[in-house]
Amino acid sequence: MSEERAYHWTHPSLPEVDLLDAHYVRHNFGKHTHDSYVIAAITHGVESFHHRGTVETAVAGSLALVDPDTLHTGHAGAPGGWTYQVLYPSVGSVTEVAAELGAPAGTPGFRSAVAVDAELSRLIGRVHRAAGQNQALAASTLLRLTLARAVRLHTSVRGPAAPPAAAGREAAGRARDLLAADLADPPTLDQLAAAVGARPFPLLRAFREAYGLPPHAWLTQYRISTARRLLDRGTMPAEAAVAVGFVDQAHLTRHFRRIVGVPPGAYRSARRNVQDLAAGPAPAWPDDSTPPARLLPDRHDH
Repeated sequence: MSEERAYHWTHPSLPEVDLLDAHYVRHNFGKHTHDSYVIAAITHGVESFHHRGTVETAVAGSLALVDPDTLHTGHAGAPGGWTYQVLYPSVGSVTEVAAELGAPAGTPGFRSAVAVDAELSRLIGRVHRAAGQNQALAASTLLRLTLARAVRLHTSVRGPAAPPAAAGREAAGRARDLLAADLADPPTLDQLAAAVGARPFPLLRAFREAYGLPPHAWLTQYRISTARRLLDRGTMPAEAAVAVGFVDQAHLTRHFRRIVGVPPGAYRSARRNVQDLAAGPAPAWPDDSTPPARLLPDRHDH
């Protein structure tokens, strides 16, 4: 399994979750966060990832678990890389399940970044399989069972993180808004600090405390999240690249793959395939298979 592949998709019956089925060998996920949870079942090989100051290792048969807005990476932990099936459920979907289970009020957080739970791993695979076969009732039911088990056995309610000082928090928020308002021509750090009435280094420190990334890295991730929304609506990758402030499509592709795991053309095609899936019956994949993976790189992304 030396050839990399990845398929990042959604299904109409699972409106609040993204799915990723992938095998990576050389691919490295840069530092990034998700606004969703990450529940990944490692099926072959080894994945390593930086997470909250340590390097975690998830081997075949284990799970990688990451909370929303938590900075992490991802890379091969062994020469052959790793294969996994991932669910990215929204915060709302997880907190809803937690409430149904009678959990204390608050946001559930994973107790550890790596866990072993054969049944949960099996459920993740069944969600992928049911969605791939367009079995809407089965997919939505299995997702509910998956989230319930994950919440019940692997989370606890986390308290709010200690916020930065009020002045720094306010400056960081205004700096973030300025960056989001002008993706094509962002200011320098000095210009950004002057615009919000702060000094550069204190602003940099407050921004990292508030958002987990320095301003330039946050801007890249925000550009990618904006590009994803454009691609979801059918925008071509080259047009999306210009719209979010990248020099060209090649720059979008490089950062998109580093954060999302697939090229923007493959991502867009998967979204269009989902629309076709919703319009009619899907092909009957074998019970022990997942939807056809799209090879990396995608020819539309050069």
